Amino acid sequence: MPEHTDTSIGTRLRDIRKRRGMTQSELAAASSLSVSLIRKLEQGEKESIRLESAHALARALAVPTTRLLVAEQPPWSPPVPSTTWQAVVDALATTPAQPAELPTSAGVQGALAGGRALFAREEYDDLGAMLPALIRDAHALDENPAGRRLRYQTMQLCVSFLGQVRQYEAAADAAQRALDTAPDGLAGGAAVVAQCQQMLRRGKLSEVAELADQWADDLEPRISRATPEELAVWGGLQLRVGAAAVRDNRASEAADALSLARIAAIRLGREVITGPDHLRHFGPATVTQQRAEHAAIQQRPDKVLQLHGAVRAWRPARGGGSSGRFRHLLDVASAHLSLRDETRCTEILLGIQGDAPQWLRAQRYAQDIVGRVVAQRRTLTPEMQSLADAVGLPL
Repeated sequence: MPEHTDTSIGTRLRDIRKRRGMTQSELAAASSLSVSLIRKLEQGEKESIRLESAHALARALAVPTTRLLVAEQPPWSPPVPSTTWQAVVDALATTPAQPAELPTSAGVQGALAGGRALFAREEYDDLGAMLPALIRDAHALDENPAGRRLRYQTMQLCVSFLGQVRQYEAAADAAQRALDTAPDGLAGGAAVVAQCQQMLRRGKLSEVAELADQWADDLEPRISRATPEELAVWGGLQLRVGAAAVRDNRASEAADALSLARIAAIRLGREVITGPDHLRHFGPATVTQQRAEHAAIQQRPDKVLQLHGAVRAWRPARGGGSSGRFRHLLDVASAHLSLRDETRCTEILLGIQGDAPQWLRAQRYAQDIVGRVVAQRRTLTPEMQSLADAVGLPL
């Protein structure tokens, strides 16, 4: 999935001008410079510019002059305010204080249900505000099987939340804590699914493949007699093996892992959530979305769109979040863009923005796609300009 990178002053000038919705003539008039100079810069016929001219262009475009002159951009960071997640990170990093009133298992279970509902609706600000108290109360529960299971489920919810707000190190820590408190092997496998996802985001491809493969071998079910829980966890582990392999350019291993996951999905025959932690969301649509992701990584846009048609026939599991579907739609938008259909690409992104604006703004992938739209289009529609602002594309 290629990223848009700016390589020259002409490229930067062109992209910012389009973001502002200005023609070359309008920019020339606003900056008191010639259209010829602007055209030569944007076409790469002129690679440098006097500081006075750069300042005039920057003033007309309402950006710092250095934005035109300096190629390097600051490292990308998710535009999720620290007020959304910092308290959760702090709560995980310290030993929670004993609450004034001892919590009950029923109370923690109810809070978990509320937190999962917030996660499913992508209401991350509210979820981040309630998680520290949930972490504290779960930690204070008695050391018995019920308390252990609720602590495990609390950590799994933290993993899901922190991954979505792009706090990968904290998410990985929560995933390890979930694994340490897993009440049984299947719960441990689900924790490893979460742990591998965070490792993938940090580029630990070989470690993911080895860990997920080892747990998949240990938990391999007898397909004809397997419970939905067993199929979902084992299939999820195979998907992590495939995700690592395809990113590591090991196409054969990726295809083998997908084939095993499809066996489990076909046996299930529907999308299911077999655990309350959202990480056992599995079925034919989930596997097909992963096949589309593999095709996107391998730069096969036609295959992505073909698989998208198959996904639309499946109904989502009740109670699950939408992030997997939205992530798939980003692959679909990117595929349309690769086939030079900027309009359809933009329509899909606008649809995601309407449903989950906070989720979309936190996706580097979305920002990269919009950057490619800006690079490919001669002019931007008002909708495209609005979308560029919505995903935080730098000017």
